Amino acid sequence: MPAVRQALRVLSHLGAQRGPVPASAVARDLGIPRSACYRILTALVDHGYAIHYPEDRRYGLGYAAYELSSGFSRQAPLSRLGAPILAALVDHVGETAHLGVLDGTDVIYLLEQRAPHRPVLITDVGVRLPAHQTATGRSLLACLPATQLRALYVEDPVDRRSARPFRDLPHLRRTLGEVTRAGFAAESGEVSDGFASVAVAIRDRNGWPAASLAVTFPHGNVPEESWPDLAHRIERFASELGRRLSGAAPAR
Repeated sequence: MPAVRQALRVLSHLGAQRGPVPASAVARDLGIPRSACYRILTALVDHGYAIHYPEDRRYGLGYAAYELSSGFSRQAPLSRLGAPILAALVDHVGETAHLGVLDGTDVIYLLEQRAPHRPVLITDVGVRLPAHQTATGRSLLACLPATQLRALYVEDPVDRRSARPFRDLPHLRRTLGEVTRAGFAAESGEVSDGFASVAVAIRDRNGWPAASLAVTFPHGNVPEESWPDLAHRIERFASELGRRLSGAAPAR
């Protein structure tokens, strides 16, 4: 088992780098002996999970690792793991909930669980909306480093439909700063007239935004001063989904 753990640590470390890295750097960063690191990298190369670049004396991810990521997508773990959690959240708060992911500057809705006696919303499964316009998208954008945000928005994210239109990237950054400080994102009437949403981001084990869990409700159902409390309740379910996605042991 220790050998398996070390191999997985090395594989995860390779996946977190911007490009191929020397074996010595892997050994140093992970605090393992160089000889053991070379043996692990050799085994990963033999099985296709790593590639050795001899001219550069560096190692990177191999095609077998790519196949793992493709298999992950095919098995749709977010949808499978998220469905029961979304249903439990709707039972808990009595309002419609949805799960979305970031795709460039858009957010795509993967799941929606409608609360009883609530109308159909625009945020149905498969719908794509500008991320900066939605609470779901803002909660995810707020998790990104400034360089990544700048790379996404080469053009300013102008949105004239919004009640608080974004004039430029600095304006969006200020809004995302508010999201970071509050710990949740919210919008009111910017996606659907008469409805508001509160969203909480779900991070993967590397801190990257994996998805966002949101609740949408008619304006009068949840007063704005109660949004932080609602976000705290959503966070409980978001944390559970994040734990399941990371493969952590069930909480006692």
